Amino acid sequence: MSEQQPTTEKTRRGIEVFRADAGEPLSETQMPMEGIDESVMAGFAKVMEATGGDPGGETVRCLFREPKENGMSLCHAWFKSGFVLPRHSHNADCMYYIIAGELKLGNQTLGKGDGFFVPADAPYSYEAGPEGVEVLEFRNATQFNIEFKNNSESHWDRVAKSYGDSAERWAEETVPPSGKLVHL
Repeated sequence: MSEQQPTTEKTRRGIEVFRADAGEPLSETQMPMEGIDESVMAGFAKVMEATGGDPGGETVRCLFREPKENGMSLCHAWFKSGFVLPRHSHNADCMYYIIAGELKLGNQTLGKGDGFFVPADAPYSYEAGPEGVEVLEFRNATQFNIEFKNNSESHWDRVAKSYGDSAERWAEETVPPSGKLVHL
């Protein structure tokens, strides 16, 4: 009696190329907002009041997303000079790699070639440096949430002040620190 070999499925596709100018803005379907409570709404209201609308200090584009549910994704984010991210988390692990500019994470300043890892559900915040910062975001998910966490009123005040003080300057910042315009 011959032994039958198990059937194997190909689990990986072939090489895929992606282009920066083909990236799409990160949609609310890919990154839904969760945990929006009264304090978060109050924080958003402070930002809107300080800027008169969208502050325009960030651009995030999804460059690559595997078609399967548990696939990988790669996003490119450009945060303009002094942009302060409200403290938040995502429900997926993420590796951040700085391709240009710098950011301040806690008491550490990270620059081109540096990076950091944020495990799923860990709250974090950072501030873009004086030239702004561009990061690549590598995730082990194609969909992930954003949940604003532990933002005190003083943190929202800092975010709103930063955005209000920077909105006009951000309008003039049309080229990211790398000099490569990928946000068409």
